[in-house]
Amino acid sequence: MITEELIWQALQNVLDPEIGLSVVDMGLIYEVKVKDEGKVYVKMTLTVPGCPMHALIAQNVKNEVEKLEGVKEAEVELTFDPPWTPERMSEALRKRFGYA
Repeated sequence: MITEELIWQALQNVLDPEIGLSVVDMGLIYEVKVKDEGKVYVKMTLTVPGCPMHALIAQNVKNEVEKLEGVKEAEVELTFDPPWTPERMSEALRKRFGYA
């Protein structure tokens, strides 16, 4: 059975191609929902609205979720509301980059 926890774990495998860090650790994933009939919804953001890698990162999120057994379809919504801030990063990354 697919769970939100499994999806979050899978999303740890999605890296920002420019800096090589997990989209989860960077705080780019805002929401994960398991819907009916194997459908999954992921709401995410990027560090800046003009990110040239936006399509690739969103597609990688979709692909990683759809690899999970029981997932038939993943919908990825990209939003900039609220905007991303460094406070959304994991504690380890905030310390690494001097935000903690």
